Amino acid sequence: MVSGHIQKLIAEGEHQMLDFKFEISDCKKIARSLVAFANTDGGRLLIGVKDNGTISGIRSEEEKHMIQTAAELYCKPAVEFSAKEWNINGKNVLEVIIPKSQHHKHKAPDHNNIYKVYVRVKDENIIANSILIKVWKHENDKSFVKITFSEEEKMLLKYLEENKTISFDEFLEISHLKKRAAENIFVNFILIGMIKMEMSEKKISFKYCDLA
Repeated sequence: MVSGHIQKLIAEGEHQMLDFKFEISDCKKIARSLVAFANTDGGRLLIGVKDNGTISGIRSEEEKHMIQTAAELYCKPAVEFSAKEWNINGKNVLEVIIPKSQHHKHKAPDHNNIYKVYVRVKDENIIANSILIKVWKHENDKSFVKITFSEEEKMLLKYLEENKTISFDEFLEISHLKKRAAENIFVNFILIGMIKMEMSEKKISFKYCDLA
């Protein structure tokens, strides 16, 4: 079925690798979606589909050109994608496929026109914080990870045992470390798989990695 592919995707609902767009009216905004997918696991944009899954159809041919403009002019470096148009009951849906990028890492302009690295978390595009960027750099450089189990490192692990999660600001408060030193502790523990970072648009927290 020609339309079955799109209907199946819509039935999944929006998630980390799928986003619905009623229309494209802002190249910079769509650039944030493109880089978020490219920087994470790749994914698809369905243009001409409302948030509730209703097919509205793309509104003009200009929307196709805006995708190209966003990818080439507002993504640094440019994001690769492929696109295919589907006709479903007389309405055209544009499927935009963004592969996971091998670059380290793409940026797009935020609301203040400052270029930031975005990642895809569930159904949200989120600005990557400095800890995640440092983790990527270490992974890319394959640099040595040193854990000394200092008093501050022990303090973090003890806090997680007792409270399950901690925010970066909470750790700064209890450890009295400077920001850079505290970040390095989180980065090293993430790199060795001891803790993980959980991100949402409103909150970033850290917890022990699940052993299962």
